[in-house]
Amino acid sequence: MKSVFWMVVVALIIHEAGADDECSTVTALVSACASFVNYGTPDPIPGAPCCVAMATLSTVASSTGVQTRQSVCRCMMELITTYNPNATAIATLPGFCGVSLGFTIDPNTDCE
Repeated sequence: MKSVFWMVVVALIIHEAGADDECSTVTALVSACASFVNYGTPDPIPGAPCCVAMATLSTVASSTGVQTRQSVCRCMMELITTYNPNATAIATLPGFCGVSLGFTIDPNTDCE
C-alpha cells in the first residue's frame, strides 16, 4: 500500500510541476541507479532499489496520462543528452529492470 501512495505522489509531482521540477523528479528516480549509470556495474535486478525506482517511473509514465508520459520521455532524453557517455546505461535501465516506460528509448525517440 505504501508503494502505491508514493507512486501517486510522484505522479502528481510530475503532472503538476513545471519542466525543471518534473525533470528533477525523474532525475532523482534515475539517481537510484547511479552506480550502474556511472560505472556499468552492478547490473540492476528486479527488487533492487534501482529497479524499484524504475518501476515507480514506469507506473507514473504509463498510468497518469499522455502528458505525463511525454514529460517523462523528454526528461529521460534530456538525461541521455546531458550524460552522453552514459547514454547506453540510462537507455537500458528499463530493460534490465523488466519494465516499460511506455516509449522506446533510441537516438530517434519522439516524445510527442
